[in-house]
Amino acid sequence: MTSSDPTPEPGSPVPGGQPKGFDLGTLLAERGGERYDLHGKHLNHQLPRMLHTIGFDKFYERAEGAHFWDAEGNDYLDMLAGFGVMGVGRHHPVVRKALHDVLDAGLPDLTRFDCQPLPGLLAEKLLSYTPHLDRVFFGNSGTEAVETALKFARYATGKPRVLYCKHSFHGLTTGSLSVNGEEGFQDGFAPLLPDTEIEVGDLDALARELKRGDVAAMIVEPIQGHGVYIPPAGYLRSAQSLLRAHKALLICDEVQTGIGRTGTFYAYQQEEGVEPDLLTVAKTLSGGYVPVGATLGRDWIFKKVYSSMDRVLVHSASYGSNAQAMVAGLATLSVMEDEQLVENSRRMGDLLRTRLAALVDEYELLKDVRGRGLMVAVEFGRPKSLKLRGRWTMLQAARKGLFAQMVVVPLLQRHRILTQVSGDHIEVIKLIPPLVVDEADIDRFVNAFTDVMDDAHGGGGLMWDFGRTLVKQAVANR
Repeated sequence: MTSSDPTPEPGSPVPGGQPKGFDLGTLLAERGGERYDLHGKHLNHQLPRMLHTIGFDKFYERAEGAHFWDAEGNDYLDMLAGFGVMGVGRHHPVVRKALHDVLDAGLPDLTRFDCQPLPGLLAEKLLSYTPHLDRVFFGNSGTEAVETALKFARYATGKPRVLYCKHSFHGLTTGSLSVNGEEGFQDGFAPLLPDTEIEVGDLDALARELKRGDVAAMIVEPIQGHGVYIPPAGYLRSAQSLLRAHKALLICDEVQTGIGRTGTFYAYQQEEGVEPDLLTVAKTLSGGYVPVGATLGRDWIFKKVYSSMDRVLVHSASYGSNAQAMVAGLATLSVMEDEQLVENSRRMGDLLRTRLAALVDEYELLKDVRGRGLMVAVEFGRPKSLKLRGRWTMLQAARKGLFAQMVVVPLLQRHRILTQVSGDHIEVIKLIPPLVVDEADIDRFVNAFTDVMDDAHGGGGLMWDFGRTLVKQAVANR
């Protein structure tokens, strides 16, 4: 073709007889059935292997709100929300329309040398929920938001070390991995940054480390995602006082807990007087569509990092502040307010925890129910009866955490409810459904969970047959 030739319509013939253009429907119709084979061949080969082993190798075809459907039209309840990403539900019509609108607008996005309105508008809106903070850096993910906070804290204070809590999770890139409190994620990736782990809630340990004079900041999840552990009352406020006395910063990682997840807009706001110097946000802010991360901070910190025009690009992100991400964030915050999802999170979370907590005395394998808002942990523990204790010991000898996995599988297979364990080697299921769940969803989950607990405590036990399968798999992997 010459430059004067008209552009062919998508799908029209081109020289060689092949159709030109891209058609998503055709591609998925022709190749969608290969999904697990393609992943095993070209991506992380252990993922499809794991999914096949536990029976999670489903073919989901459609999703909306807190539900998705398979090819046969079966309805599944989502109690995982993509690890918290789907805060406003899947394919929310407001967010979806906003993304169509921004694509149709044909904006001159990412010129790098202008100031588009959308990033400033989203920053203004985000900061309205944290009036003590002044500026925002937009990146592309939660771990990138954490990386930004770590860099800014080190530069602003001139100190090298960051404190973090045991069992914390802040991301998997090298900087955020350095403040990851789960050793399994760090294994084999050393050397990392010279950061130091302390126990969450241990103010004496914090004070000891601060006395060394080289601490830039402490990063903390107001509620730990791993196991849904809540720090002691007053801990964040006392830690903040210690940090300020030693000219160190408080970083609150609200990548998972933020934007309504725990029944307040941010989880740290449940403790009076806490005002973090840096705050990280992501997951729900995306609307479930476009990856976006945000690091909010005090004015003086940003002005120290960007201290001159020579340093204008000292920290940046190629896709940061892109129009689609900014619109997804603005639309998401609009949905949060219009549908009162913070209040719904608090109300549905209270209902879920109350109904599950009522089962603790009924089932000896059920140890604890805890959490805030729609971030709920169900923890299992060693039973008292001899028969159940023997089965429990069998699982623990093979690998700690297998019983929780035994509960997750029948919830999906028998009741079409997607959940997952809260971390490796712990007997905890974490429930983090979309913030749009209603009472019918809560009823469905509690009824299903009760059925699974009845099976686990019964004399027969399809669950225990599956448990033996998990034991064999755990032993084989040693």
